[in-house]
Amino acid sequence: MQLRFLGTGTSTGVPSIGCNCATCRSTDPRDHRLRASALLSAGDNNILIDAGPDFRQQILAADSPELDALLITHTHYDHVGGIDDLRPYCYPDGFDIYAQHADIDDLRHKVPYCFAEHPYPGAPVLHPHVIQPMKPFSINGLEILPLPIKHYMLDILGYKIGNLAYITDAKVIPNDTINAISGIDTLVINALRHKEHISHINLSQALEIIAVVKPRIAYLTHISHDLGRYTDIAPTLPDNVKIAVDGTTITI
Repeated sequence: MQLRFLGTGTSTGVPSIGCNCATCRSTDPRDHRLRASALLSAGDNNILIDAGPDFRQQILAADSPELDALLITHTHYDHVGGIDDLRPYCYPDGFDIYAQHADIDDLRHKVPYCFAEHPYPGAPVLHPHVIQPMKPFSINGLEILPLPIKHYMLDILGYKIGNLAYITDAKVIPNDTINAISGIDTLVINALRHKEHISHINLSQALEIIAVVKPRIAYLTHISHDLGRYTDIAPTLPDNVKIAVDGTTITI
């Protein structure tokens, strides 16, 4: 399997509008972060994880590959704001999306025309599939385990696919999820900044979770400008912890 980091930033992206901090002024491309999203390639499957407002830019930079489905972690705008741009993938038979029941309902409210019984010509047509935490399902033979995650008071999903776990926007990771991913090869996990945050784990908390899970390698994502510049932070991390960079591809 391969995972391409389409975006590794938090909801504001980096640079953040109107900010003149050292990170936002950095000319190092490793400090430039679009909203968090990833593309998993496994065999003949290309699975998109989240489709935020930067999706069009991200998928063009990835050479517009074929897509088989979208996995949604939750429906905050920075994770689904680009869902309308899936329309090229909806022809001729529509496009499959997988999410929790509450998130499907929320999307029906946000983009009702994508779920219309009689869509107008040219509208994206989405086929919703309701999934539940800790109940595995498959896409073209690829088994996926939805992982329960707490994003402040919101129940969201991470995903375990083979020897990869992808977790973003976590504030609390329940024991069931920790047990399911313990000893995994590759862990992707959010690390917003250094200070405490109400709905996201910070860097020290992410490192504590990594130490418990003991992956071979971990990548930090959903990063804000407050974490600091890549060149300053990367050397301070344990050997098996890397900062994810937009546009890079890893092999699992």
